[in-house]
Formats: sequence, C-alpha cells, structure tokens
Amino acid sequence: MLTLPRKRMLKRRSDFQKVYRSGHSFANRYFVLYVFRLPKGEQRLSGRVAFAAGKKLGCAVVRNRVKRLLREAYRQHQHELRDGMALLLVGRRGAVKASGTEVERSFMRVARKAGIAREDG
Repeated sequence: MLTLPRKRMLKRRSDFQKVYRSGHSFANRYFVLYVFRLPKGEQRLSGRVAFAAGKKLGCAVVRNRVKRLLREAYRQHQHELRDGMALLLVGRRGAVKASGTEVERSFMRVARKAGIAREDG
C-alpha cells in the first residue's frame, strides 16, 4: 500500500517560500505545480511535497477537499516521480468540482510536461 508519511511533507514557511519563489511552475485547470530542483547540498528538502488551496476557492470544507484530491493524486503516483526535488501543488478553481480521477490523470500529464516523471514509470 502506498503511503505519504508526514515526514515527507513541507511544513516550514521558509521551505514553502523557497519552492514557490525559486521553483518552475506548470499549470492546468485544476492546479499549479511548482518544481524546485535541489542543489546537491540541499538534501533536507529532497522528496518533500506540500499542498495548498487559497481562500478564493471557497470555505474550509471546499479547500480541504481540493487539498485531499491533490494529496491523493500525488500519493498514487509518487513512485513514478524522480528524486532530488521539492514540489508544491496549489489548487485552482477547476479542482472544486473535479473528480479524483480527473485530477489524478491531470497530475501525471503535468508531471510529464515538467520532466519530473520517470521514463520507466
């Protein structure tokens, strides 16, 4: 069974900001994916991921659902992603009414576009 342990989550504000400011972004209608490729000495953030949803999406229930969809899409495909990077997924308005399957397919499409999907998959 695939899991997403808490120790793999970005928690510090400074880590969020580093990925957000220095990472490259790739977007679709459901979310924006920020990819921060880590320098050799920055292994503390390697394999870390964070999920966010702004207040423009709706109330807390809606925002939590969007983050849950993003977390599940990442969890299902984490083994298909390259190492040595930190990711930030920020939900967009399209994810509010999207199904889990749509978000999951979309995640892999964006991951391939970003060049973070392993070729052997």
